[in-house]
Amino acid sequence: SESQEPRAPPPILTMLQACTRAANAISANIRRNSRRSMGGLRMLSSEAATTKDEDKPVLTIFDTTLRDGEQSPGATMNIKEKITLATQLSRLGVDVCEAGFPIASDGDFEAVKIVAQEIGPLLENRASGKPMRICGLSRAIEKDIERCYEAVQHAPLHRIHTFLATSDIHLKNKLKISRTECIQQSVKAVSFARSMCEDVEFSAEDAGRSDPAFMAELFGEVIKAGVGTINVPDTVGFVTPREYCELIRYLKDNTPGGDSITWSTHCHNDLGLAVANTLEGVMGGARQVEVTINGIGERAGNASLEEVVMALYTRPQVFPVKSLVDTTQITRTSRMVTSVTGMSVQPNKAIVGANAFAHEAGIHQDGVLKHAATYEIMSPASVGLKSTLVLGKHSGKAAFSNRLEELGYTGLDKEVIKVAFKKFKDTADQKKTVTDASVVI
Repeated sequence: SESQEPRAPPPILTMLQACTRAANAISANIRRNSRRSMGGLRMLSSEAATTKDEDKPVLTIFDTTLRDGEQSPGATMNIKEKITLATQLSRLGVDVCEAGFPIASDGDFEAVKIVAQEIGPLLENRASGKPMRICGLSRAIEKDIERCYEAVQHAPLHRIHTFLATSDIHLKNKLKISRTECIQQSVKAVSFARSMCEDVEFSAEDAGRSDPAFMAELFGEVIKAGVGTINVPDTVGFVTPREYCELIRYLKDNTPGGDSITWSTHCHNDLGLAVANTLEGVMGGARQVEVTINGIGERAGNASLEEVVMALYTRPQVFPVKSLVDTTQITRTSRMVTSVTGMSVQPNKAIVGANAFAHEAGIHQDGVLKHAATYEIMSPASVGLKSTLVLGKHSGKAAFSNRLEELGYTGLDKEVIKVAFKKFKDTADQKKTVTDASVVI
């Protein structure tokens, strides 16, 4: 028997051994990659302590609350309301304010005109040292463009924003024109606008569903006609962040003269991706973002100004640009828009929702009381707010004791606090929210 050759291992054993070797190789590779990425992980953990790069270019914040935001059902604003909000937008530090659609009605024309006259020159609280540029929207039609200029010309800095759809579905079914006619009409509109106004922006409506090569051709022609800003709207909120980044980058690289103008984003929120798309557009090369306060706008709304700006503010290492917005004015501006439009902000809305800086879980409350950064990635004061510890059934003794001190109960014996805390917990089990009146000794 000793002279017999050793038997080959069973096939199942051979397979298991092969799987084990493969698994070990994969594990080793993961460990190597993990070691390589640890520097990045350490950077993330300490990122909040770093300072902003003052050498970054400034991202142009183009606010369209008074135009696209007003197109939200039920959000129509009168002249006085537009003036009030435009004043606050200037104080917030918005670079460009799209005040309306002058051809839409006599009332909107007057509103844009008065905003240009009265708000256009304001310099209060503006880090740029320049007044807010007042913009009006117009279709690619001469009478629209002329009416727009008549309204915005009164501002020291003003802009005509004209647009035409570029997707085949719009060209065929809505406009009933060919691609060639689309280019001709766009060039004609931009040329006419430039004959009156130095600052002209062109938007390709439904760019998210348009042929990129066709848009590059069209954009090259409107650049020759004198356009200064080209906007690439995801009009129906269709694209994903990676697609939008690649689209902006493709257009910037493949449009003749594309490096001589400002590229802009305008993203809708139909799939909940408006802010993500906007930020990816910036990573792709956009240097203007079109946004609204509270994200209001057509259908599911637009990219939210406060979310985009605070992403730049909170994660400066990630983005190649900075904003001159005074973030401490964000909450005030948000609440003014809510008051004027009657459109409430959901409690869990990022940055400006009632719960954005509220803590009820006992573990979170204890952490925040010891060091705010344990559960807050930005200071509430940075957006004009303060943290709130919500007392409820999930609250712990630390938050309860803190509330007692806020109510003037200091120097209490631990046993007294223990008994009071038990009463509080019994009450909290029966109520959704516990008021200060229920915090009794």
